[in-house]
Amino acid sequence: MGEELSCKPLKISDQFYENNAQVYDYGYYAFGYFQAVKYKRLIQVYLDTLPDRYTAYPECRHLQTKSRMYRNIILDSHLIIYRITDECIEVLDIVHSASSIRRIREVRRIRL
Repeated sequence: MGEELSCKPLKISDQFYENNAQVYDYGYYAFGYFQAVKYKRLIQVYLDTLPDRYTAYPECRHLQTKSRMYRNIILDSHLIIYRITDECIEVLDIVHSASSIRRIREVRRIRL
């Protein structure tokens, strides 16, 4: 039938960690502790399942390539942008879904 995917290791950029902390802080001050923790856990669930399901999410429409290596997970208000390489899955950043296209395209420059 279809091609079976191998589970790939996950690498997460420092940029993702920094912006994820800012997402939590904003959620805490805007919506309260419980909502911030709930959203943080949701993000973690997506990261935990990503090594097995990395092709399940759509190509990032602002970072299109022939190989479809840039993908994004669409959350409520954010996009988790990651890159598929031969060796691993690289989680590059988490950005607000209303971010400018220029801001999203800067994600290509992130190196692990």
